[in-house]
Amino acid sequence: MSPTEIPVVVVGAGPAGFAAALQLRARGLPVTLLEAEPEDRVRPGSRALFVHQESLRLLDEASPGLAERIVRHGTVWPTKRTFYGGRQVFARTYPPAKPGRLPRFTSLRQIETERHLHAACLAAGVDITWGARVVTAVPDERGVSLGGAEGQTWRARYVVAADGAHSAVRKAIGIPWQGKRSEGFHVVVDIADRGPGAMPPERVFHYRHPALGGRNVMRVPFAGGFQVDLQCGQEDDVAEFAEPDAVRQWLPEVVDAKYADAVLWVSKYHYLHVVAESLVDTHRRVLLIGEAAHLFPPFGARGMNSGFADGSAAAEAVATALAAGGAAATKAVETFDHARGLAARYNSDAARTALSHMRPTSPLMRWRQRAAAALSPVIPRMGSWLEHAPYGPRAGATPSGKY
Repeated sequence: MSPTEIPVVVVGAGPAGFAAALQLRARGLPVTLLEAEPEDRVRPGSRALFVHQESLRLLDEASPGLAERIVRHGTVWPTKRTFYGGRQVFARTYPPAKPGRLPRFTSLRQIETERHLHAACLAAGVDITWGARVVTAVPDERGVSLGGAEGQTWRARYVVAADGAHSAVRKAIGIPWQGKRSEGFHVVVDIADRGPGAMPPERVFHYRHPALGGRNVMRVPFAGGFQVDLQCGQEDDVAEFAEPDAVRQWLPEVVDAKYADAVLWVSKYHYLHVVAESLVDTHRRVLLIGEAAHLFPPFGARGMNSGFADGSAAAEAVATALAAGGAAATKAVETFDHARGLAARYNSDAARTALSHMRPTSPLMRWRQRAAAALSPVIPRMGSWLEHAPYGPRAGATPSGKY
């Protein structure tokens, strides 16, 4: 017996998948969301921390009040500081957002963001099926047939694939990655910090930290704690920096020694700069979003936020395609592919630019950084350059929606 055809299936209940489902429901479409993991899954670590202002706007458009709930449970740190070789070269404190205005961003663990997105999806009537691991996807001119690991089948007119870096849907439709892996690795540490005696809510970035052999390190607050990100080189020993015991040895060089006993999670990352060769299949029935479509280092918080923009654009394309049909439907999906492909490549290049600044290989760039640090007390824009460069060129609300 053939499965009942569903107008839209979203594969993957992460931030991008939840956001796409909300955007589709906001356009009046019934949505089935398939997630491989069980509903009581455990999602360790802070992972993506930042929800940018433009992302908050997109989410609130789809689910009014959602942005306020996310902001209320996050933290907006007002102060940024940048150091070079142990000396401060930049500091700025921003005023709070005006009443009724969204802040520039909010910072909270990804699991908390997902919790609010999940609740909003349930309230919007999204049909979520947990434990539904999609392993096959066969598009044709009329729709897409999906197959599950337990023998389930689904038939949809359109599929929005948000099933992550190892996307089974992307592999099934034969779309490869383009790009490469960055050299070296990063160690990311989540630390609990609550109540009296907590550190001030400041983001601190160190170029060439003198106590860590000249490695770069960043501290970023989130609601209930903070994250420390240590940048290691290709020649560094994983056991010396990324093992839990090793972290407890070097962490007191960055923060108070008491935090060595407050570590929640330690992870090691090799960052990728890859974008799917195409964000849609040849039949224009499958749309790739989020980490199913692109992977790049988190400088500038481009990953999850770009996934939110992908989800909004995919929902608009699918809604237009379902309403119009024919050549107009194909054009809507191709417009999504073009715009979000441009955005993904822009963000990938921007992250690559940021990484080349954080780990300069040319003598000229190293000289420029030293000179900027030396001149920053008398030429403030030199310190501003050092502050902004690790995040790459600005992204935001543009015609291609670079977030």
